[in-house]
Amino acid sequence: MTGLELDIDLPARGVRVALSVAPGETCALIGPNGAGKSSVLEAVIGVLTPASGEIRLDGRLLSGPGVRVPVHHRRVGWLAQRPLLFDHLDVRDNVAFGLVANGQPRAAARRRAAQELELVGAGELAVRRPGKLSGGQAQRVAIARALAAEPDALLLDEPLAAIDVQGAAEIRQVLTERLAQAQQPVLLVTHDLIDLWRLADRVLVLSEGRIVESGTVADVLRRPRNQFLAHLGGRNLIAGVALGPDALQAGELVVHGVGDTALTRDGATLALLDPAAIAVHLTCPEGSPRNVWPAVVAGVEQRGDAARLNCRAEGHPLAVDLTLAAVAELGLSPGLPVWLSVKASQVLLYPR
Repeated sequence: MTGLELDIDLPARGVRVALSVAPGETCALIGPNGAGKSSVLEAVIGVLTPASGEIRLDGRLLSGPGVRVPVHHRRVGWLAQRPLLFDHLDVRDNVAFGLVANGQPRAAARRRAAQELELVGAGELAVRRPGKLSGGQAQRVAIARALAAEPDALLLDEPLAAIDVQGAAEIRQVLTERLAQAQQPVLLVTHDLIDLWRLADRVLVLSEGRIVESGTVADVLRRPRNQFLAHLGGRNLIAGVALGPDALQAGELVVHGVGDTALTRDGATLALLDPAAIAVHLTCPEGSPRNVWPAVVAGVEQRGDAARLNCRAEGHPLAVDLTLAAVAELGLSPGLPVWLSVKASQVLLYPR
């Protein structure tokens, strides 16, 4: 296929990855810190040399046995957390820089830069210096610079991580519109669920330097198979073995739920439950919930007008979402013993 293709080994980083991104496709690379995401981007851009394997872009060999194309000849655009603009150039010349470096006449490069600035909503900033820009404005300029050079592939390394919430929403919209028009393969690294929903066509999940899961955003979040994905989707995940079609055992913890038809007794199984589905009690509750567990409050944090309670039940971390009024009424604080309950109908069981 054309687009970006790589199959590389980076033993010093513990990374062994094979992936491909089609032209016009945005593929997100996600995973916990240290999983190898940045190492993959560094290999594609050319600042990290694989010990073995190949990297190809539209069929052109960038890295392989006896071949290492220099960074400035790879035609790979890179947009990082920080805009990295040149302070001594105005905005227009920052955007035109890559075009001029590739041999385009300065006047033509400036016209192209002005067009790209208009497309990202930053046309009025053309004659400003970077020091006079807000964080959001600077990132708009960085997007324009990355796309103006018409790279054969584009790497986005957490491009919204350093911008405030309002600014991130605006830049995300700009990226959404521009990437919809682009024909390059795009590799996106992010920890933000909104980035995934708005920008990514496909998701690859990295863990300890290996791709462990792939699919659409909905696919990988519907039934997460590791704690990173569960936390990203804001849910609790418990790993254990099936006691039957509707129960799981994880150490001393027994979890009843809605079982998958594929579950087999003693098979590796996961239980997925929403923090909002869990109730908190000061004494052991009576009534219908099949799941009732003793727990200890590990922490309480405010999240807007609600609270997130972090508990440990039989050694397993569980997040619980409550109202601030409920926290105050129950007197919840770290170290307090409590009981947690959840209906079996609110727990999904499926094979690991």
